[in-house]
Amino acid sequence: MTIAREAEAVLDEIGKVVVGRTRTVRLALAAVLAGGHVLLEDVPGLGKTLIARSLAQALSLEFRRLQCTPDLLPADVTGSFLYDPGSREFEFHQGPVFTGLLLADEINRTPPKTQSALLEAMQERQVTVEGRTFPLPKPFHVLATSNPVEYEGTYPLPEAQLDRFLVRLDIGYPPAEEEVEVLRRRIARQREEAEVSPVLAAGRLAELQAELEKTTVDDDLLRYCVDLAVSTRRHQSVEVGASPRGAQALVLVARALATLDDRAYVTPEDVKECAVAVLAHRLVMKPETWTSGVNGVQVVTELLGKVPGPPSS
Repeated sequence: MTIAREAEAVLDEIGKVVVGRTRTVRLALAAVLAGGHVLLEDVPGLGKTLIARSLAQALSLEFRRLQCTPDLLPADVTGSFLYDPGSREFEFHQGPVFTGLLLADEINRTPPKTQSALLEAMQERQVTVEGRTFPLPKPFHVLATSNPVEYEGTYPLPEAQLDRFLVRLDIGYPPAEEEVEVLRRRIARQREEAEVSPVLAAGRLAELQAELEKTTVDDDLLRYCVDLAVSTRRHQSVEVGASPRGAQALVLVARALATLDDRAYVTPEDVKECAVAVLAHRLVMKPETWTSGVNGVQVVTELLGKVPGPPSS
C-alpha cells in the first residue's frame, strides 16, 4: 500500500469523529509526515483537542495532554530527579513530554520560562535536566493549541518558539449543516468521548517519514520556495521575514502534500496550498501595521499572487 492510500485511510478514520475540517486535518497530517510540529490557533470549542487525540489514535502514537497554566513549571513538562529512599539515589522521572504526540493545550497560558522547556524537545528531540540529556521517543510531535482572542492572563509565544512549529492552522466556525451533524453524532454515540481506531501499525509512521525523505524536489521549486521566503523579508509591512528555516519548512510540507496526492513530484500548487500555514506565523509585523489590521496571513496571500512560480514544462 502506498503512503497516499495509508494516509487516505487515516483521514477517513479521523473523519468519522471530526466533522468537516478537511483542510485543517490534511495539513496537520502533512506536517506530521514531514516530521514537524503543529500549532492550532483558534477560539475554544472548535475541536482542536479532538483533532490532536484523533491523529494520535489513528497513527498509533502514545498520546499525552498537558494543560498549560500560569503556575506550570519546566519540570512539569520535562520531568525531574526525585530521591528514592530504597536505592538512596536520585532517579529521573519522565515528564509528559516523553510521548509520541504531546498536546500542549492553551500553550499561551503558561509563562515563557515553561514554554521554553519545549524548545529543546521540539528542535533536538531531547531534554536536558540537571546537566543530563535524555532522548525522546521517535517519532515525537507537539500539537499545541492557542486562543488568539482572549489575552487576559496569557503569554504570547516568542518568535523563536513560533519558528519551531512547522505549520500554524486555524479551524474556523463550521457551516450550520456540519454543526448539526456534530450534534447528531453526539446523540448517536450516547457518550461524550469520541474515539477512532488505529489505522497504522505501531512504528509505521516512522517508516513512512523515512520513505518521504526519498522524495526529490526540482531546483525550480526550491527556488520558488526561497523566492517566497525572501519576498516576506522585503515586504513593506514586515519587520522580520521568514528565515531559511521557513523556506525549508515550505519544501518539507509541500513534499508531504505531494505524497498525500500520490505524486512523486512537487508542484507549485503544493507550495501554494501550504504557504500561508507555513510562513504567516514566522513574520514579525512592523508596529505601525497593527492599527491597520495587516497581518502575516494577508502578507503571504498577497505574495502568492505576486511572486512568479516556475515556468510550465
